[in-house]
Amino acid sequence: MTALRPETAEIQQADAPVDKQGPDLVALHESIATLLASRGQWRQAYQHLRSALDLVHADQVEEPHVPEQLRREVELLRREHAEAREQSLRDSLTDSYNRRYLDQRLMDMLTEHGACRDGLAIALIDLDWFKQVNDTFGHLLGDRVLQRVVELLQQGLPEGAFCARYGGEEFVLVLPRVDATAAVEIAEAARERVERHPWQDVAPGLRVTVSAGLAYEPAADEAPERPAVSAEQQLLRADSLLYTAKQSGRNAVAYRADGRVRLAGAASGRRAITESRVLGYY
Repeated sequence: MTALRPETAEIQQADAPVDKQGPDLVALHESIATLLASRGQWRQAYQHLRSALDLVHADQVEEPHVPEQLRREVELLRREHAEAREQSLRDSLTDSYNRRYLDQRLMDMLTEHGACRDGLAIALIDLDWFKQVNDTFGHLLGDRVLQRVVELLQQGLPEGAFCARYGGEEFVLVLPRVDATAAVEIAEAARERVERHPWQDVAPGLRVTVSAGLAYEPAADEAPERPAVSAEQQLLRADSLLYTAKQSGRNAVAYRADGRVRLAGAASGRRAITESRVLGYY
């Protein structure tokens, strides 16, 4: 049999599966991790170190020594991984969360929400006449407007709430663990902040407002007879209410209470409310 060159044998030893158990296997994983770390192969070294630590927890053997350089590099890899994942869930222009994050979190929240004491509200928000902003002031300023609107929408949100870009000039506020009254107040306060912002300081003659549709889903113990809804259904209901806010004069938050569609705040005095119908809307 042809003898392996020393460096080849060393690499195969690092990558080959081993059958030893307990402290011997921990020590072997540690030595392989050290070898790989010395070569700058940090990801492979981290895998062997994790295997050693898993054995430590399983067998309660003495914890292996972790080379300081390897510890630093592993922490760096963890931070880089966390940062890369966070960036993959953020909108590049506004730094709000993106549609991927929205879909994931809504699915989780609606799954968990039956056990929550309070409900879940979703406000679908759209900038009014935003095409005119771009046409009049240019797309660069339009981008600045979107960024500033997101900052205003996110101010004062309760713990666990977040803002996500739904697409174009549409954004979603997700408000978990709130009741219906608080949800309306939060959405209306956000609309009002946008309206009252000194947009003329950004560009003379600039005015920006938003319209919103707020869909509220009560906790299971609040309405046990009410069928569970999916994230898509709740977004569809919010979209229907957004249409009502737009068709009823814009710069308003539309919501449903006691079986009727209403407008919040200053818009509540408007006489004409144009309601669209969504199948299965309670």
